[in-house]
Amino acid sequence: MTMEERIEIRGDDVFALTDKGDEELKRGSTELSNSALELLVLLDGKSSIAEITQRTKVLSSEEIRQTAQLLAQGEYIKPATLEQELNIDFSYFFAEQAPAEPSAQAAEQARGEAENGTTALKLSGYYVSIARKAAKKIEPLDGTSYHMLVVEDDPELQRALKFLLTMEKFVPRLAANREQILEALRASPLPDVVLLDVGLPDINGFDVLARLRSHPQLKSIPVIMLTGKAQREDVMRGLAGGADGYITKPFDRDVLLTGIRSVLGLR
Repeated sequence: MTMEERIEIRGDDVFALTDKGDEELKRGSTELSNSALELLVLLDGKSSIAEITQRTKVLSSEEIRQTAQLLAQGEYIKPATLEQELNIDFSYFFAEQAPAEPSAQAAEQARGEAENGTTALKLSGYYVSIARKAAKKIEPLDGTSYHMLVVEDDPELQRALKFLLTMEKFVPRLAANREQILEALRASPLPDVVLLDVGLPDINGFDVLARLRSHPQLKSIPVIMLTGKAQREDVMRGLAGGADGYITKPFDRDVLLTGIRSVLGLR
C-alpha cells in the first residue's frame, strides 16, 4: 500500500464490519493475521479506536492504528457514522434521567475561556472555542454536501435559516423538539454540524449537548449554540459541555456563516 493510499485513522473514529469483514471473521480467515482478526472482533460500530486501545492488552496503539488502516483499505471495515444500517443505539439518548454534568476539570478549563468568549460575543456576535476550532477542513460525511441540523422552535427563524443554508449550498434538516431531534439524528447521513437553540419547549439545549457529547457515535459532531443566552455563565456552561461555538440572537447572516465555516475548517 503506497503512502497516497494510506487511510488516516484517528482516535475518535468508529468502525464497523462490512459484509466482507463479517464473513472473514465468521470463518476465521487464514488470509488475515491474528491481530487483524482480533481487531475485527473489537470493531463493533459503537466503540472508538481510542476506546478499543484502552480496553485491549493484546495490541499496542500503533498496531491497532496500522491494522485498522489495512482493514479499511481491504474493505473489511467501514466508518460507522456514515451508514444508516448500523442501527445507532438511541435508547438512552432522551432517557428520563438527567445527562451527566460536565466534569469539574472541564468546567475549570472553560472558566478562563468563557471570559474571552463573552467579550467576543459582545463585539462580533459569535465565538468559536479555541479548544475545538477545526485545524483543517472537515470533509462532508456524505462526501458531497454538508448537512446541517437546525434545532430551533421558532417557525419564522426556522424558515429563515433553511433559506440561508440552502442558498449557501448546505443541506438543512429542521427540528423543534426532542422527538424531532431524535428523528433527525436517525436520518442518514449524520449531520456535519448542529445549530442548537437552548430554550426548547420540552428539553433544554444544554441537555441535548450533554447527550450528544456522551454518545459514542455522535460526540464528534460540531455543535454551535444558537441562542439569546449570552451571559458568562451560559457561555461557560456551553464550553464546559463541549460546544464548539456560540452565536447570539439576533444574529447577522455573515456571523452565522463565519461560525459554521470555522468549526468545519473552511476558509
